[in-house]
Amino acid sequence: MRRFLPQTLPAWVLLIVIAGLMLSQVATLYIVARDRAAANGVVDLYRLNDRAYSLVQLMHDATPEERKATASGLFNSTYALTVSDTPAVTSSIAGDDELAELEDILVGRLSKFGVTDARVRRDPATQEADVPDGQAVNKDVGQVERDLLVLAADFAQSDKLTASLRFSDGQWLNFTEPITPAGPILSLDSLPLYSLIAGLIVIMSIWSLRRLTAPYRMMETAVRRIGNDLKSPPISESGSREIRAAAKAINAMQMRLRDYVEDREHLAAALAHDLRTPLTRMRLRLELLRKSPAREALAHDLADIESIASSVIDFAKFEVTEEKAERIDFWSLVESVADSFEDASFDEDATPSRGLICIARPVALRRCITNLIQNAVTYGKKAHLGVRRTGDTITLSIRDEGPGIPQAKLDAVFGSFVRLEESRNRTTGGLGLGLTIARNIARGAGGEVDLSNHPGGGLLTELRLPVAA
Repeated sequence: MRRFLPQTLPAWVLLIVIAGLMLSQVATLYIVARDRAAANGVVDLYRLNDRAYSLVQLMHDATPEERKATASGLFNSTYALTVSDTPAVTSSIAGDDELAELEDILVGRLSKFGVTDARVRRDPATQEADVPDGQAVNKDVGQVERDLLVLAADFAQSDKLTASLRFSDGQWLNFTEPITPAGPILSLDSLPLYSLIAGLIVIMSIWSLRRLTAPYRMMETAVRRIGNDLKSPPISESGSREIRAAAKAINAMQMRLRDYVEDREHLAAALAHDLRTPLTRMRLRLELLRKSPAREALAHDLADIESIASSVIDFAKFEVTEEKAERIDFWSLVESVADSFEDASFDEDATPSRGLICIARPVALRRCITNLIQNAVTYGKKAHLGVRRTGDTITLSIRDEGPGIPQAKLDAVFGSFVRLEESRNRTTGGLGLGLTIARNIARGAGGEVDLSNHPGGGLLTELRLPVAA
């Protein structure tokens, strides 16, 4: 069920707007329909009351025979009118409170004309309309006549109010009054208008949401870019006041982060560089020592310190050194790096391809590939290389023949100075910076480095880079 729900904030807001629009439309139509029905009911009672007054005023002084003649002349199928000795409404008990109140009103108004009793009831339609509907009306008639014919058909098919009024001489006046038909709230004529209004509201909502969420999208893009390359150019501070404020804050954050990182990188590089002078003096003095039990131990410790200093300098230079990105033939670069390793070879199905072009810093990318291959050769004996293109991505796969890495520690080895003692002991060299530098270089070029344990054994390292446009 969750996969069918929106996954982004704008989609959720748009869904809420559309749902709210639909609910408000349905509620509005319901209220309009209810109010129209109530208004029509009052109008129907008013029309019956008015017609009763007119008929009684016309017939109260006439003889029974004259009343029958008048009723015969006024009779039609929609507005039935008869005069008889028995009432058409036989029950003296009204069907509901509305009709009971109307009966009292009729008696009160018509008592001066000799009306002593009034009965009203609601009757369902008992016949089909013999008036053609709007589709069957002759096309030559005008719009007004067409509307009148359609309305007549609706009245003929609607329910009716039947009233019986007794004169003082005992004769009953019976007539019917059609109930006003309730027209549909939605029709083929009004539906396009409703759809147009709803569409305009949805379009305006989408436009407003895009304007509202523009700072969030900008911040998301900027933060992702800063995460990949801290030295990326600042974003443009243009647009609405909120967007300019967000862009200004992001640029200030990026500048402070860059200054902070550069200060510490320069510090690390300076400290590691300055260590070389006392280390050189110590090595010279060590050479003056003749055979001594401590000489070999001191020489080994000095070598470790020099290795640490060199690694720190290399790690710091990666960020400090300014190098422009260029278009690089990826296959040629991998091939030239692999030639310097005797235990590195391409897979049998790997075919040279000169069309794999990426954009990166040449020296940094060479360092990245060198670190990955050297890592495989050092800890996995041999490195089997493969280069392929999948869509817009270039992938370099490096499979070694080592013991692999525990699944839970595949991500941990990318941390600075992280080494796995159980499979990569200190005597083989390395300080845990090679993978860190390689991943940072790959991410700076818009790519990624991933590790996984190969099903056939060994560690599988994949370097993915985007193909240059």
